[in-house]
Amino acid sequence: MRFIFCFLALLSGTAAAEKLTLDRIHSDPSLSGPGVRSLKVSPDGARVTFLRGREDNQFQLDLWEFNLKDKSTHRLVDSKTLVPEENLSDAEKARRERERIAAFKGILSYNWSPDGKRLLVPIAGNLYLIDVAKPDSARMVASGNVFDPKISPQGRYVSFVRDQNLFVIDLNTGKEKQLTTDGKGTIHNGEAEFVAQEEMAQTTGYYWAPDDSAIAFKRYDEAPVPVVRRFEIFADRTEVVEQRYPAAGDPNVLVELKIVSPETGAIRDVDLGANKDIYLVRADWAGNSKSLLFQRQSRDQKKLELVSVDAASLQQKVLITETSPTWVSIFDDLRFLSNNKGFVWSSERSGRKHLYLYDMNGKLQHAVTKGEWGIDRLLALDEKNGRVFVQSNRDNVVDSQTYMLKLDGSSADKPVRVTQGDGWHDSAFARNGEVFVDTYSNPDTPPQVSIRAPDGKMIDWLEHNELNASHPYYKFLDAHLKTEYGTMKAKDGQTLYYSMVKPAGFDASKKYPVFLSTYGGPHSQHVSRKWGNLFDQYMAQQGFIVWRLDNRGSFRRERAFTDANYHQLGRVEVEDQLTGIEWLGKQSFVDAKRIGVFGWSYGGFMTLRLLSEASDKIAMGVSVAPVTDWSLYDTHYTEQFMGTPKENAAGYDYSGVYSHVDGLKSPLLLMHGMADDNVLFTNTTRMIDALVKRNVHFDLMTYPGAKHGISGRAPQRHVYGNIEAFFKKNLMPESGK
Repeated sequence: MRFIFCFLALLSGTAAAEKLTLDRIHSDPSLSGPGVRSLKVSPDGARVTFLRGREDNQFQLDLWEFNLKDKSTHRLVDSKTLVPEENLSDAEKARRERERIAAFKGILSYNWSPDGKRLLVPIAGNLYLIDVAKPDSARMVASGNVFDPKISPQGRYVSFVRDQNLFVIDLNTGKEKQLTTDGKGTIHNGEAEFVAQEEMAQTTGYYWAPDDSAIAFKRYDEAPVPVVRRFEIFADRTEVVEQRYPAAGDPNVLVELKIVSPETGAIRDVDLGANKDIYLVRADWAGNSKSLLFQRQSRDQKKLELVSVDAASLQQKVLITETSPTWVSIFDDLRFLSNNKGFVWSSERSGRKHLYLYDMNGKLQHAVTKGEWGIDRLLALDEKNGRVFVQSNRDNVVDSQTYMLKLDGSSADKPVRVTQGDGWHDSAFARNGEVFVDTYSNPDTPPQVSIRAPDGKMIDWLEHNELNASHPYYKFLDAHLKTEYGTMKAKDGQTLYYSMVKPAGFDASKKYPVFLSTYGGPHSQHVSRKWGNLFDQYMAQQGFIVWRLDNRGSFRRERAFTDANYHQLGRVEVEDQLTGIEWLGKQSFVDAKRIGVFGWSYGGFMTLRLLSEASDKIAMGVSVAPVTDWSLYDTHYTEQFMGTPKENAAGYDYSGVYSHVDGLKSPLLLMHGMADDNVLFTNTTRMIDALVKRNVHFDLMTYPGAKHGISGRAPQRHVYGNIEAFFKKNLMPESGK
């Protein structure tokens, strides 16, 4: 009988496909296939290197190479061979948390020598120099809490930061030299400060001159920054941590810019101006090493200046001044032409981000890109062939593609798309722009990595990652659900993009509960056409409609869209999410009484604001690591959108959760890491206090020792298990019977 039943099931097409489980999502090997990170084309163009997780531990990263000549792929450096067990300092753990790589171990970064013959690999505080021709002969060149290592542009030196000071090693002599000596206590040399790491994507605090003659470095004193005493609660202990955390309106670090000679150790000061309350957001050298350029941003972030400094005389000239009535964004698109002929600069002055060519005196030559579209970033400048390559969502807001334009501006509004396939492309170019590595995915295709010519033609696969019988996701493929995309209008007429995954066995005559996932904040796009969030797939397979919507204020849009939340966070974001909820409620297949919301960080804030605003429309919510009071969050991020609490007291009051919390009536699950140094745990303890005072009952889950990302396989599995259970308890009570 069993054989007959199975045979009939196959004939009728009703055989049950294998569904995802949370245990499988959080185990090895990765269901997305053998992913790659930190793709780089070697300076000599001979190979592509990348980091890849191990089959038995996707979070333990080794260094691999693809040889372009013989088309072979093999592991260059085994991280376990270099360091069998890692013992990280607290500073290194915090740095990894800032860079959102706290879950990973092994080799997390590496640098090529300029001749393409050697690699510099840091791991667990030690620094190794590796001959690519003999990768097994790794040589330790420095140890002891080393970070941010670099090989100098001409290859003579290795540089790094240790114990708040800047060091170099002369590779000709092997001699180590300490370039700064005052780094201790509140003084840091060659480092990026907390808010620069967290909010300005600043991963380094020093910059080599192209000819190895000098290093420009940041020196900062964090003495003015208030000390926040917080408790990091672990499973077996509680530690009192004194962290200098600049909350909105507080003093920032005092920052300086200096130039040091790696040969003599002589240090000279660069004048940053009379106003010391500024942000030093970027620094770089022109190609001839004669000019140092730095970017100075005002404290209110409405003004950004590009300043040129003559390396010999230290005389200065402001080349470009960008202003905005809201804020000026920070970018990484500055590129220099050879022979001191000029530079490429990006700006949102037109309302969209575009590229512009300037001469070295700061005179605008022409726009390189223009029109009713914008770039995400400049990928490569190919001066020899007179072209640039950019990443953009020009063809579809939810996509990412690579485009080519002419440097002379003749094709500024007519970019040529070089990547193939609708969906999401991330491209890493060789220094000369003659080859690039394309990482492509869409909601039904896990990331595929190919090597391509500048016109997009295939050279070879680096990682085809086909969904065939040997792929980890293959047995779940029959249960995989399609992602649908669409648009709707905000109340001011701007276009909002959404995605929706309908549940397994969808029947339009039935009504389904909704798992609404939100982020909602600046610098993030939640709706994108790429390989999906597997938890979204899981929840859809559990019977939920999975819904996402990018509200006004979110990322990769024109300034009219991103500026809409200025001085009142949580107003237009909530309004737009409710527009989406109203649309959902009108669909015949949605049970409007069973809509739940989940969000993390800014999304956690959005969850609380949505429940407070519309508990009559939202049945429950899960808020993880939420900001509940914007005066508790850091200066650069918060003041960019809100100004200071002193100048915008009404805005801070409105944007916080507490002035709205009386409306929170729906069931709530609140979760937070008890050692969070980004969104401090105080945000949640104050929320607990506010709810208790109002006699609002809620569920609470805190994670001992966990930072903002609550990283680690077991904690992540637990977090998402809690989310699923709370949604089912409140929206599918029958499922637990």
